[in-house]
Amino acid sequence: MRARIGLIAIAALTAASVPATAPATAPAAAGAAARVEARSAQLLAVGTVQGERMTIHLSRLEDNAPVSDAVVALVLRGATHPATALADGGYAVTTPDLALPGAAAVRIEVTSSGIRQDLEGTLQPTAAPEAADDKGSSRQLGWWVLNFAVCIGFLWLWQRRKRHDPDEETPG
Repeated sequence: MRARIGLIAIAALTAASVPATAPATAPAAAGAAARVEARSAQLLAVGTVQGERMTIHLSRLEDNAPVSDAVVALVLRGATHPATALADGGYAVTTPDLALPGAAAVRIEVTSSGIRQDLEGTLQPTAAPEAADDKGSSRQLGWWVLNFAVCIGFLWLWQRRKRHDPDEETPG
């Protein structure tokens, strides 16, 4: 009975001393796009950047209906870049300025039904993905050493208690 309890305790200590490692998310984070949200009183534009291309989705604030019949231009770092309409109702802008590092003020100029609106926002660059712990790192080696030290210490204490346990001695 005590042997089973000891084995269960060893398994529990082993599980508690090994750190839980999260699955590697570097590929997903590396593919994350830079993003900008720009608003006016009536419109919302959401732009995502992949490399040198920004895709802009434009919608009305009152009913969230897409705006697909507008003339759109992007003002970025002092230069105006016209947008082309996409089949899905969005707009696309391609410029090397989008690949430059750092945050940038963005103005999206929208002309629809003869009314021009300027939507302003800030293009936020994506955060660099954190380096994933590789399997041979010194941190993992330290966890394994700690794991074995805890197990050996527990076994040593258990054996020591077993030798000096007054319940197991037979009266003579």
